[in-house]
Amino acid sequence: VVLLHCSQFHGKSIILFMWELVFLGSAAILCWVYNILEKKAEADRIVYENPDPINGFVLIPDFKWNQKQLEDLYLIAICHRRGIKSVRDLMAEHLPLLRNILKEGGEAIQKRFGLAKTQLRVYLHYQPSYFHLHVHFTALSYDAPGCSAERALLLSNVMYHLELDSQYYQKCPLTFPVREDEPLLKKFQEAGKA
Repeated sequence: VVLLHCSQFHGKSIILFMWELVFLGSAAILCWVYNILEKKAEADRIVYENPDPINGFVLIPDFKWNQKQLEDLYLIAICHRRGIKSVRDLMAEHLPLLRNILKEGGEAIQKRFGLAKTQLRVYLHYQPSYFHLHVHFTALSYDAPGCSAERALLLSNVMYHLELDSQYYQKCPLTFPVREDEPLLKKFQEAGKA
């Protein structure tokens, strides 16, 4: 694994390569996401839903969590709004959505599982595993895959940055890990950026 530093330029060029080429296989994942949102699949797994098409989301257990103990609690909030691929697309106009996810998601987890908001790690991945905005909720005591500093962005920090500058994530450099066999690394190397 190596760390790549992604600037604004990369966000519009090399990363676009990844979105369009490397993750073509994510079409099946996006189909799965849309089926959840439309309740064509996994409707019985939905823990909570805010049905608002712009600022709403569904909260479902992640497949990594067997739902038998709270020590490794892991849920995903998937926003209803389409077109937001990752943190790079977020702007101040998305703050109501992010606030809803943080507040309502935390309340739903506390009500259903008895875990206080202060015992939750709430974050986004960069780069995400699929390009439809989703937020991870994990027990703070759980060292979940992808919760480390090089991959996770705490939702509260993301919101703060967007309050400071609506286009913060279009401008700021972000660092993220890639495996040495990933085509994205090769693209960075060809551009002399890795």
